[in-house]
Amino acid sequence: MLFIFSSPPFYTEYVHLPSIHDPVPPPILHNPKFWPFFKDALAAIDGSHIHCAPPALERAFYRNRKGFISQNCLFACSFDLQFVYAFTGWEGSATNAWVYDDARSKDLHIPNGKFYLADAGFPMSQQLLIPYRGTRYHLKEWGCAGARYDMLYFWYCLFI
Repeated sequence: MLFIFSSPPFYTEYVHLPSIHDPVPPPILHNPKFWPFFKDALAAIDGSHIHCAPPALERAFYRNRKGFISQNCLFACSFDLQFVYAFTGWEGSATNAWVYDDARSKDLHIPNGKFYLADAGFPMSQQLLIPYRGTRYHLKEWGCAGARYDMLYFWYCLFI
């Protein structure tokens, strides 16, 4: 299935990289939390491990950090949840940064002034927006969730 989805004619007909002339996606344009901060974001990009069955001699290279045999594939998804890029075939032991570097050298073209959203497994560059290392995000949301739980627990104990 992976070969079918990453090869012509399916890939060339249904998967298209966003261009500099594409309009800003409505989820960004109409949300004050995202506009104007993400107006130049094209899509989100991440690696995914897909189970595979390589020849016995190559199996050690395909064993990923979690211990199973896989391919590390790079996928980009637009904000309307459509695949805009797929790069497959790397061994499971390869990091997202290696796969991204190879994709950039082949056919992943990111226009100047635009960027992709990525996680901390990717290299820092002008074309990727990654989280700051050592920064904890969403602490306020998790703190409020704990306070709600404590209040519910208090009311539960009060009525038992």
